Amino acid sequence: MNRRESNKLDRKISRSAGLVVGIVLMVMGAQAFAHHAFSSEFDATKPVKLRGKITKMEWVNPHAWMHMEIVAEDGSIENWMIEAGPPGALVRRGWNRASVRPGTVVLVEGYQATDGAFRANGRDVTFPDGRRLFAGSSGTGAPDDGADRSEGSTTD
Repeated sequence: MNRRESNKLDRKISRSAGLVVGIVLMVMGAQAFAHHAFSSEFDATKPVKLRGKITKMEWVNPHAWMHMEIVAEDGSIENWMIEAGPPGALVRRGWNRASVRPGTVVLVEGYQATDGAFRANGRDVTFPDGRRLFAGSSGTGAPDDGADRSEGSTTD
């Protein structure tokens, strides 16, 4: 291979490596953007208690989402989205697909979205059989209210 061919090959390799690095950085940046701090979306001064039926459960990363239908005091229907922790963390805490089937009535305690939308960060979810499971995401700035056993709480 002569010097000219060698330089041409070096430029191709450099371009390919640059493209790969660029793609990796874009993917990593998108993941970092998707995982947000609690205070960027939810308000610790707006606690909510929502009783309603589950309409859908999305087992997706970085946060699972529980969709609920709530009957308001005036009889109107509100469709809420409840953010929970990552699916793997929920399973380790006792959650499973059978516990969150559509139609199951649950009580969710958490914190409403800063913009007042029907969206909340769930902390505790109480199921019809009395089980109470932690749904929140630790370490994201959510209030240390003792609901998460990993925060050092001894409460249920």
